Amino acid sequence: MDSKNAFCGFVRRYPALVAGTGAMLCITTLAGLDGIYSSGLWLMAPFGATMVILFGLPDSPLAQPRNILFGHLLTTLVGLIVLNSFGVQPWSLGLAVGLAVSLMMLTKTTHPPAGANPLIVMLSGQDWHFLWSPVALGAVIIIMGGLVYHRSTGQKYPAHW
Repeated sequence: MDSKNAFCGFVRRYPALVAGTGAMLCITTLAGLDGIYSSGLWLMAPFGATMVILFGLPDSPLAQPRNILFGHLLTTLVGLIVLNSFGVQPWSLGLAVGLAVSLMMLTKTTHPPAGANPLIVMLSGQDWHFLWSPVALGAVIIIMGGLVYHRSTGQKYPAHW
């Protein structure tokens, strides 16, 4: 058995280990950038949940690049708009999450971890820069990391763009 076939066999036998390794490498990369470029954030909690879907369920429609990128961007944008329009109230928190869910569904970009983004934006008082970093840059790095990692392990990703 050549090394490529042995590696593919390992990937098939130990999918949880392979998924965990991919998630570890991706978050480590983002955390490392956070240390190098301290002027901007690179991590946020929903990215940890994105790792579960991207590396654990890469064939899922929820793990596709379009869903990851636009799910995170749209929900963050909703949070910023609601925060700047109405402030933080129990009803505005509910409104932001409800609008974010509806918008993801209408645009076919549903990505469950992104549902937390409006809450993060509003409860931590983020500004418009948050949409760029960590959200946009982080999501692109995550997608690229998933693409490189899955292809290097012999898995097909993405299922579709």
